[in-house]
Amino acid sequence: MIIGIPKETKRDEYRVSMLPVGVDELVRRGHRVLVEQAAGIGSGLPDDAYRACGAEILGTAAEVFGASDLIIKVKEPQPAELTLIRDGQTVFTYFHFAASRDLTEGFLATNATAVAYETLRDRNGRLPLLVPMSEVAGRMSIQEGAKYLEKPQMGRGILLGGVPGVPPANVLVLGAGTVGANAAKVAAGFGANIALLDTNLERLRYLDDVTAPNIDCLFSDRHTIRERLSWADLVIGSVLIPGARAPHLVERDDLKLMKPGAVIIDVAIDQGGCIATSRPTSHAEPTFVVDDVVHYCVTNMPGAVGRTSTHALCNATLPYVIQVAEQGVVAAAKASEAVASAVNVLHGQLLSAAVAAAFDMKCAASPFS
Repeated sequence: MIIGIPKETKRDEYRVSMLPVGVDELVRRGHRVLVEQAAGIGSGLPDDAYRACGAEILGTAAEVFGASDLIIKVKEPQPAELTLIRDGQTVFTYFHFAASRDLTEGFLATNATAVAYETLRDRNGRLPLLVPMSEVAGRMSIQEGAKYLEKPQMGRGILLGGVPGVPPANVLVLGAGTVGANAAKVAAGFGANIALLDTNLERLRYLDDVTAPNIDCLFSDRHTIRERLSWADLVIGSVLIPGARAPHLVERDDLKLMKPGAVIIDVAIDQGGCIATSRPTSHAEPTFVVDDVVHYCVTNMPGAVGRTSTHALCNATLPYVIQVAEQGVVAAAKASEAVASAVNVLHGQLLSAAVAAAFDMKCAASPFS
């Protein structure tokens, strides 16, 4: 199979979808790997590192897309990339279709196949290709929150961990999944006061046993959320419904409960955001203010730390890339429930019920079940 690795074109995206070792593994199995020139530079991976492992370096994205059967990316295809995707081609990346009708309709029109990292479930029900980036985003959320609490960034002027004689910040984390647990862990390390909310009591019991004493694990309901919004200096939105649009846990009127200069980091923005006032931002222009509350809604947070994120992502994706390359997407999906769960679009037919529900679209029956 011919596998293409284009350079990411989303603004401020520094990750690349494959490490040189991944190229080596695929080439050893008899596949051709085409890498766009400078694709790995943002992650500290020069073209020579790929060339030494057997990759062919091409000058443009059009050449890579035009010659490849399987495209491996990090972020969803950008508008210019959609025009390069061919009928019958397979694209394996993060799509987050439920957050964008334009992307969904644009991809369906290509008659290609979309295999989405974020919906791939293993036999234990886990999301192994989402977890590494969720770990990065969860930890980054506190790093960014601490920065935007500073007064020059329009925040409250609070040091996250406080100092002797001065109390630390209060941090509200909505959702106790991978993002939320990692956010709470890092915030606890700073010495902040944390309220970690979720509706899964078993998850809360587990985290209550293993996390620091400055983390309060609380059941999430409308009253508790509103009560804690008035308490919080920093809010982390980390709600996930795999493949579906994130629900709004904080409405516009709820912002009136918050302190002037409080900060919201909406990590769920890739799936539409769990804060009603959120809208996508970039690393170059990461924040905006609504009702005196600072909103940080960057859609590719891990992209800023490409050297870490690329290795974490590619360690997880490579076994599945090899499986699809060896068998083809249809055979791989029939042989593996994990791969089947990741096929959101097959030859231009929408297979994801969650995406179909988000946009009131027709959903085709899965041929893999």
